[in-house]
Amino acid sequence: MEEKKVRQGGGGKLSRSETVTVRLDPRLRYMAELAARKHRRTLSSFIEWAVEESINRTIIYEGSGQKGDESRTFAEEADRLWDVDEVERLARLAILRPELLTYDEQKVWKIIKDCFILTPAQKNAREYDWDVLVIQVFPRIRELWPHLMMVWDEPPSVLAPWIEREQQESISLQERHNRPNKQE
Repeated sequence: MEEKKVRQGGGGKLSRSETVTVRLDPRLRYMAELAARKHRRTLSSFIEWAVEESINRTIIYEGSGQKGDESRTFAEEADRLWDVDEVERLARLAILRPELLTYDEQKVWKIIKDCFILTPAQKNAREYDWDVLVIQVFPRIRELWPHLMMVWDEPPSVLAPWIEREQQESISLQERHNRPNKQE
């Protein structure tokens, strides 16, 4: 039996790039094209490189410099903030850098907090137990995500009863989780 050869594309990247449309002033575009030539890159490749360089230099947190409280760049925080899962990405941003949330993200995060979903992992107002977040909280948010996306922008008359039901469910789940296993 003859084997069919499957032609594969060229040596592409391991990860896919996303397309972003940007507007550039004509002068800036021209200068970017010249800089790209100097670096022997396409304009697209040069812009990607320039953005990455900026991320490496832009400070996300200005530390005091005392007792290990050092300033950090966006690049240094990338592993803590990025996740392929949209739900976990929002949770990481909301927990670690809430000041960077958009207005819509703030609304969604408030609903998540109002539903008591974070309670099992919450140590205090700003600290969370990451193991509990990963094992218990993130899966619960993922489970609710499709419903949350349908109601997050609804008027209070629709949202309030939904939050109330989820509060009760969160309390019930927490009680079951805290109940000792009785095996006789």
